[in-house]
Amino acid sequence: MTAPIRVLVIDDDFAVAHLHRQFVDAHDKFEVVAEAHTGAAALDAIDRLNPDLVLLDFYLPDFSGLEVLSRLRVEQARYTEVIAVTAARDIASVRQARANGIRHYLIKPFTATALRERLDEVARSYQTLDSVRRVETLSQNIVDNLILGTHQTRALPPKGLSAATLELVSRALATAPADLSAAEVAEIIGMSRVGARRYLEHLVHVGTALVEPRYGSTGRPVHRYRAR
Repeated sequence: MTAPIRVLVIDDDFAVAHLHRQFVDAHDKFEVVAEAHTGAAALDAIDRLNPDLVLLDFYLPDFSGLEVLSRLRVEQARYTEVIAVTAARDIASVRQARANGIRHYLIKPFTATALRERLDEVARSYQTLDSVRRVETLSQNIVDNLILGTHQTRALPPKGLSAATLELVSRALATAPADLSAAEVAEIIGMSRVGARRYLEHLVHVGTALVEPRYGSTGRPVHRYRAR
């Protein structure tokens, strides 16, 4: 059995930290090893526990989470995976977070489902790392999976689905100016509506597309899809 991914939760609010801990512990591939409520405590816990993943709030009582992130990268020379969990939504904070290697940024308040989606992406990245640890030369697809966090299932669809067609469906969603129905995707690509819907539902399942039912005059919902 693979060891769980060890997580440090950092938040100045004890109740919020405990809630985030519950969200993480509900995921079978992760376990919370500690909580920290100040910047100093966060750096100490990272140094002592060497977690695989940090949930990082930016607003801390002594110094900011962005300062924690900077010291983590520069002073401790650690490349620990970090998910930002913060109310900060200004462009400067987002740019600094991105510059310091943050790929996942959740604006408070967020749902357990939103955090779980990010955790799923982190877990997939770890799985990819384990699978290619002894590979000397990586393919572009593997590098994209590791750097961008894209899901391998998109390149390797389940039985009955074509990787080439899946790419066409993904591209149709990504380049569309608005959301699309299965019938509209089918018309763009030149395939059956039923076939298009199978590919769209697969993209929703792996987290690269979103679906929303729309109700028209008939009272029956039409599912509209868009790229995440």
